[in-house]
Amino acid sequence: MKNACSWTRLLTSTALLVVRVSVWPPVSASDIGWPIRYEVSLAHPEGHLFHVLMKVPASGETLLQMPAWNALYQIRDFSSHMQEIEAHDARGSVPIQKIDKQTWRVSGNGVLRIDYGIYWDEAGPFATQLNAEHAFINPALILLYVVGHTADKTLLSLADFPNDWRLESAASYHCEPVFGHSYCSGEKSSYDEIVDAPIEIGRFQEFDLPGVSPRITVVVHGDDWRKKQVEEDLKRICQYELKLMDGAPYERYTFILHIGKGSGGGGMEHANSTAIGAASDEYLPGLAAHEFFHLWNVKRIKPVTLDPVDYTKEQYTRALWFAEGVTNTYGSYTLVRSGIWGKEQFYADLGEQISELESRPANRWQSAEQSSLDAWLEKYPVYNRPEYSVSYYTKGQVLGDLLDILIRDRTANTKSLDDVLRALNTDFAKQGKAYRDSLDIRLTAEKVAAGSFEEFFESYVANAEPLPYQQVLALAGLEVRTTEHRQPTLGFFPERDANGLLVVRSVETGSPAAEVGLRADDVILKWNGRDVPKKLDRWLREQKASDLLKLEVRRDNKEMTLEFRLGEIKETFYEVSEIAHPSEKARHIREGILHGVTSGAPVN
Repeated sequence: MKNACSWTRLLTSTALLVVRVSVWPPVSASDIGWPIRYEVSLAHPEGHLFHVLMKVPASGETLLQMPAWNALYQIRDFSSHMQEIEAHDARGSVPIQKIDKQTWRVSGNGVLRIDYGIYWDEAGPFATQLNAEHAFINPALILLYVVGHTADKTLLSLADFPNDWRLESAASYHCEPVFGHSYCSGEKSSYDEIVDAPIEIGRFQEFDLPGVSPRITVVVHGDDWRKKQVEEDLKRICQYELKLMDGAPYERYTFILHIGKGSGGGGMEHANSTAIGAASDEYLPGLAAHEFFHLWNVKRIKPVTLDPVDYTKEQYTRALWFAEGVTNTYGSYTLVRSGIWGKEQFYADLGEQISELESRPANRWQSAEQSSLDAWLEKYPVYNRPEYSVSYYTKGQVLGDLLDILIRDRTANTKSLDDVLRALNTDFAKQGKAYRDSLDIRLTAEKVAAGSFEEFFESYVANAEPLPYQQVLALAGLEVRTTEHRQPTLGFFPERDANGLLVVRSVETGSPAAEVGLRADDVILKWNGRDVPKKLDRWLREQKASDLLKLEVRRDNKEMTLEFRLGEIKETFYEVSEIAHPSEKARHIREGILHGVTSGAPVN
């Protein structure tokens, strides 16, 4: 390998010709000891183009693939971001043939060099971004892998970023200046491990959480946050969950936080870190409590259907109601038990989850297991409509609360769902075993409670029978009350297409919109004589039922005007509150849930 390589790239998305020079340390004999090596250049970050040089020992044909998915349960085809892939060995250019959307066959011998560019400028914990402010990298989104060799020893190096940028990741990287360029090199790892450790490079702020052991590092990119508040919230969350689960499964953990406008939303768990995007630090506790608990539930307490990872296609599982939904249960438990929430916030959150479930017609037929299987449909807007699906996050969270109460009731509050999670951690995670979707969850709960939960799992997990809120919550001295609100409704479902036009996807039978002849595939040009509102939900909340809506639409190259009045729907909201005079046993169970304790309770 030469000490320096140079290339020219045409950035088609910006029509900008950029000449970039990457400088790498001299090749030594030790390079031969690395079966697979990646060298990633971040030169000219304003162009959003990573240059990747991949070196692979080869003899004959080598198959390379780019993951079709990572982080989200969505096929996203990261190869669509690639450009100009080339291959060389010691003799020069070698044949490289694309087989399908994510696979290439390369013929060569010795050290095979694969060279390509990949464009990313997408904010958020599920994406990758390179711009003039920073780089955030989910490595699976930029790195090809050798088919059948994702467990082999691998080295990732990153270079050519501004000298005042730093690198942080849960994985270990050694950074130093080389020939005037910034250069960071990782330690011996595997592709599977590398892609499970996102990287932040930039002018971030960094600190360790005080009083938390093992070490937890917090990296923050953004300006809309308060260090004292973030530090205190994360400290409470991590201390509680580490105590709950009898200690840490990591040597060092890293929070990568993007806070402020344009940071993207949500969080993504990794083996020893999380990446979180939040508009402000007010949203951080809920996200952090959920993601940190994933250290155990899903990253180590794994269903067999998600282990090992297959980067090429969907991995169907019936267990997301537990892996994600019950993690939501523990997110809310952590917030109330650590004192970040008061008990009224906990009750309000549970009421919101029940309200969300009961507002969706699909709750009558889509089970928690089916919702888990259908996770791969979430990228389609129509699937997310109330009549088509329920969220395994929401349904799983409520199931977790109900199951916890039943365990506490059966054992006179001497055992709880906490014991189930700890047992799964001991019997599966620490043994390096994956559990059999819902079956081993049920068997573990039955072992803890010394009784059968077959009917509960059959009725409410595998099937979609109405959840017994009132009956079960009463066992914890809680009740559910309903209130009704009337809301305006459009009577049709619009969605923006790839060109940004608002298109009618479906029209509700019998609605005022249907009565005036609005049809699916109509393109909406004007909305009450003006441009279409950017946020239709906000616009609708500001209207009243029977308000007039005038639409100018295009259908089959003809334009027409349709006028109709907004319809009305009745929404039922569920509120959870304490029973004024519960039994002594119910009061013990309620306090046990709120404070995360078990103690003998009187048996009625």
